[in-house]
Amino acid sequence: MVSEGLPNLGPLSLLERLLARLRRGPSLESDHLRKKPSNLLYDVDEVPPFAVRLGVSLQHIFLMSLGWLYVVVIIESIGGSASQAESLIRISMLASGFATILQAQRKIVGSGYLCPVSGSLTYMQPSVLAGRTGGLSLLFGMVALSGAFTALLSRLASRMRVLFPPEVTGLMVSMSGLQLVALGCPRFAGYVGGGAPPRINAVLVGVATLGAMVAATVWNKGKLHVLPMLVGLFVGFLSSMGLGEFPWAQFVQSIHEPWISIPRRVPVGFTFSFWLMLPFFIASLTASLKTVGDLTLCQRINDADWKRTDMKSVSGGLLANGLGTTFSGMFGGISQNSVSSSVGLSLATGTTSRAIALPTGLLVIALAFFPRIASIFAAMPMPVMGALLIYSACFIILGGLQLLTSRMLDSRRIFVVGISLIFGLSVEISPEVYRYVPDALHPIFSSSTAVSTVLVVLLSVFFRMGVAKQQTLFFHPGQDSFDRIHNFMEEQGAAWGMRREVEQRSVHAIHETISSIVSLNPFLRQIEVIAEFDEFSLDIAVEYSGLTPILSESAPTPEELSTDAGIAALSGYMIRGYADRVRMKRRDLVTRILLHFDH
Repeated sequence: MVSEGLPNLGPLSLLERLLARLRRGPSLESDHLRKKPSNLLYDVDEVPPFAVRLGVSLQHIFLMSLGWLYVVVIIESIGGSASQAESLIRISMLASGFATILQAQRKIVGSGYLCPVSGSLTYMQPSVLAGRTGGLSLLFGMVALSGAFTALLSRLASRMRVLFPPEVTGLMVSMSGLQLVALGCPRFAGYVGGGAPPRINAVLVGVATLGAMVAATVWNKGKLHVLPMLVGLFVGFLSSMGLGEFPWAQFVQSIHEPWISIPRRVPVGFTFSFWLMLPFFIASLTASLKTVGDLTLCQRINDADWKRTDMKSVSGGLLANGLGTTFSGMFGGISQNSVSSSVGLSLATGTTSRAIALPTGLLVIALAFFPRIASIFAAMPMPVMGALLIYSACFIILGGLQLLTSRMLDSRRIFVVGISLIFGLSVEISPEVYRYVPDALHPIFSSSTAVSTVLVVLLSVFFRMGVAKQQTLFFHPGQDSFDRIHNFMEEQGAAWGMRREVEQRSVHAIHETISSIVSLNPFLRQIEVIAEFDEFSLDIAVEYSGLTPILSESAPTPEELSTDAGIAALSGYMIRGYADRVRMKRRDLVTRILLHFDH
């Protein structure tokens, strides 16, 4: 029976699916096993050699160091001293290391993935507002409170799965990558603002650094393939020294730091402000949504058969972030959140092992006690940092787009993604438009990621209204073309955000079922097809009055295929192959064939 106008799955793909079902067996637990993607060298469950773990950890630490530089911006904005900035940086490093280790755990706390944590740009505006209003005591109090709010939010995450379909999480991830571009490109060119032109020497350093990392990733299949940033840093530091772009003044100043000292909290107390709760809670919410995207990408790159966001893992990851932020606030640091560029590094190097989280976290904690060594990270030349961010952004943006396009999109979903993307980009293109928004809303409108994230979640909920989860098609044999089935399922698949592979299998299964029914009931005038969908399954009911087909569980022999009964058995066997489960009910003269597809 030929499926006219239908996408061709082919006999090989059908055979592969049947063999997969036999291997799976009746157990549901095996459905949750990850399949290692071919592009990964070390997936989340594997333990790389010690030298690889150490080298990859150093690369992640260089990316995490950008989060500690936010401390300098906050302290300068509130008129603080250099000693206060040093104290906040070192305490924040302790919190970053602590939260990074927690994030890799797989129980109540932690997502179970390598997703390093550091200071967050999302919290910068409310942090500056708190520092100017009530000094560091108010900043520490509000940071600790926002961490507690994030921890509370994590307990509700598993109930909010409906808010995070792939197009939502995909856009959040892509916007995180685009924000890295906004941070990286000015640094890549050595642009410091104030009307000064980019420096040609800085551009040369940036090009050399980026070129070295790309070469190590693309053309080297040995150990350097997992250490591209160390290669880039080596080339970048050497070229910046040769071209006069190395910050020698900052580096010489750090020589006077002691080799070992204990990080100390700035000696102020805790204060809280009712009026600052709103901006900090908004920042916590937007930072948490960004983490959902980061952890979804972690899940996606570790599983070739990924289908949807695992909200249990996300819940544990948000709790780790919340505890890290609470720790930071109590001991005198800034708010913590996942580092998107580190997820991009994991994808670029094909090394996502959670075993890397422990040395990464411990090294960051150790650096807080060795200020002279930590100064190497602080003295990173601007074009080198820009090249690192651009390198990571490539993988973050494309990873987000893969998530976004993993489901079918109708006009509703296109508007959800398009409007959110446009207004998110407007923050980077025309920031003056948002200059006069109320202070409480600054955490949203100061970041392209925050704007697009909040918009895409709200619009996704709004446009979901009015979309029925059950639709019926009345098929009239002899009058209707089988293209009606294809068009019906394609339209509903896009409206429901169905995976393309499930939509194609359902079309083949319905077509084969109706063909078998019509061959047994040549005078049948109407068949009712009822489709019902949720995020986990697609259920098709084919209902009619007449004789029932043979739903054979085994393929007919070549001898049997020479008979009408053998051909009918083959049709029933193919129906079982396309669907994950098939049942048949008969009451009086009405037959109901139920086709179930896992989603």
